Amino acid sequence: MTTGWEAAVEAQIRSAQERGEFDNLPGAGKPIPGRDMPYDEGWWIRSFLEREQLPGDLLLPTPLQLRRRIEELPGEVRDLPTEESVRAYVAALNAEVVAWLRAPTGPRVVVRPVNADDVVRDWRAARERAAAERMPVATDPVAVPAPPKRRSWWPWRRR
Repeated sequence: MTTGWEAAVEAQIRSAQERGEFDNLPGAGKPIPGRDMPYDEGWWIRSFLEREQLPGDLLLPTPLQLRRRIEELPGEVRDLPTEESVRAYVAALNAEVVAWLRAPTGPRVVVRPVNADDVVRDWRAARERAAAERMPVATDPVAVPAPPKRRSWWPWRRR
């Protein structure tokens, strides 16, 4: 037994089929993606992150996001041009850490501000190592043979 509402919906679907509105839809005849995979409760958030090309770190609670940023700090400051810019980056990160410490939310995870002097010292050491790797190795002038002298094809020309 169908109600009046169900009958109206069925009538609209039937008329749309007769008009051909369901023909040539995208994905027609293709398998449903993920149909053979086991059920995952977080499938919708994973598909959203893939579709919008967002990093998965956005789903972490604030203290874990801060700890991850602190762990990745040497790589983040490696390409900064000056010591002042490194100190400014560390100061901004420390401001976020202090703001979280004042009003903690999420799981209780130990997060401490970063020592700017230690980061600058590591930044300088990394730059010195990179400069040493780029510097060409001096060759011994005695070990390199001199190129042979070319003879002039003009017989009257002095050398």
